Amino acid sequence: MNLKTLFSVLFVLFGGLVTHGNAEEPFSLSLPVDCEIGKTCFVQNYVDHDPGPGRQDFQCRAMTYDGHEGTDFRVLSLVEQQAGVPVLAVADGVVLRVRDGEPDISFRSLGAQMVSGRECGNAIVIDHGNNWQTQYCHLALNSVSVRPGQKLKRGDPVGEIGLSGKTEFPHLHLSVRLNGKIVDPFAPLAEPGQCGKLTESLWSPEIQANLAYRNRVVLNRGFSDGPVQSNDIETGSVVRRNPTSESGAIVAYVRVIGLEAGDVQRLSLRHPDGTLLADNVAQPLTKPLAQQMLYVGYRKPGDGWIAGVYEASYIIERDGRKVSEDVFSFRF
Repeated sequence: MNLKTLFSVLFVLFGGLVTHGNAEEPFSLSLPVDCEIGKTCFVQNYVDHDPGPGRQDFQCRAMTYDGHEGTDFRVLSLVEQQAGVPVLAVADGVVLRVRDGEPDISFRSLGAQMVSGRECGNAIVIDHGNNWQTQYCHLALNSVSVRPGQKLKRGDPVGEIGLSGKTEFPHLHLSVRLNGKIVDPFAPLAEPGQCGKLTESLWSPEIQANLAYRNRVVLNRGFSDGPVQSNDIETGSVVRRNPTSESGAIVAYVRVIGLEAGDVQRLSLRHPDGTLLADNVAQPLTKPLAQQMLYVGYRKPGDGWIAGVYEASYIIERDGRKVSEDVFSFRF
């Protein structure tokens, strides 16, 4: 189905025009974040297509949660977020509403009751005409740079990624609506409960390849001189703990998103001569996980560290078959 056919079908489904500007130009979206998809930012959650209490993204997998009504674009950590990651208008339009003043704090620290009624955090709603609207949630405190009634062009900055509202990690939540109804930009023609071989998209053609579906994504990886927690990665403190020849241990770590039930993870650390120093094989996952951290380490031997390249490998297996592998190393 081409875009002209998509336009016609959406017209019938939603009972209104779905173009922006003129009748020959279908409504399409550009990237809402000034980042490089697959390198400096990733899609963490998609729209939930399961009409019941379960969860199901447009590919019939679990990179979503029950009732999720948007697409989450996350950055690598709080370090990048605090440096400033611009949020951009996905299409021409007029600002309808804005909210700012909400703190950049995980709701786990505040408590869900403290963000009740303000789950979207610092936010913007843009009207694109012909009954299309987009909503941008969890923006950084004091970053909203537009006002109601302001006209915008595609790609104009409107704020920055933050941690406001009901969120646990720095990201932008983008919702797309037509006639007040949620539309999944990755599968705009999907019926409730439908998923799988859905080929149409609202994303502009030049970015569709970059937005190809990805799960089992290594978000962060590296080495440290001791055990690593997720907060060490978020705050950036782990990068100040690179192993040296004087370190008491070498620890390899990974933080991964989009794991599936049945995945078996293995993180290994090898000596410069290829000898296996340490191996961490996790139990098969009993359910999908949005995020997980894994590390493996080895204490400094009595005769000290040998100079050379220390290599770590992170492997995911499923039903006895390797489905993913990432190898990284450092030298001293």
